[in-house]
Amino acid sequence: MNYTNEDTQNSAPGEPTMHETNKLSSGPKKADSQSVTKRLQSELMTMMLTPTPGISAFPDDGNMLSWTATITGPTETPYSGLNLKLSFAFPSNYPYAPPTVLFKTPIYHPNVDFSGRICLDILKDKWSAVYNVQSVLLSLQSLLGEPNNASPLNGEAATLHEKNPEEYARKVLARHQDIDD
Repeated sequence: MNYTNEDTQNSAPGEPTMHETNKLSSGPKKADSQSVTKRLQSELMTMMLTPTPGISAFPDDGNMLSWTATITGPTETPYSGLNLKLSFAFPSNYPYAPPTVLFKTPIYHPNVDFSGRICLDILKDKWSAVYNVQSVLLSLQSLLGEPNNASPLNGEAATLHEKNPEEYARKVLARHQDIDD
């Protein structure tokens, strides 16, 4: 006799069986578009009511899943006073999955490639739903002053940052261009 079959005779009509209930509760968390929008509206409101100097972010043309952000380069770094634009694209299961973040302003940095892609652990395998737009922007601002040269996307920048800071600073300024809307 096969005891692995579940007893469905005692289930009420229309009630999910134990197998169906397990299927419904297993798997990664998903968020519906309404909850994603609600979360992003809350993040936007928090950023507007308690702004953090040097960072800002707003939805693009009312599209809550696509934002443009700006960070100001931290003082005492080659990026001091530079304004850098980024794009945020939020997945349908945000905040359980990280947004895709790209530098739109050309930037010379060990952890950013020439397409604007960023190597930052919290945007990849260390992502957590407790992170938000503000924490990502603050992490990126910190990364500008403290690059992770052990995990570079731009090997030349990593080498120059360590061995020739003056040339590194020159290349940062040469690569930077202000981008208008």
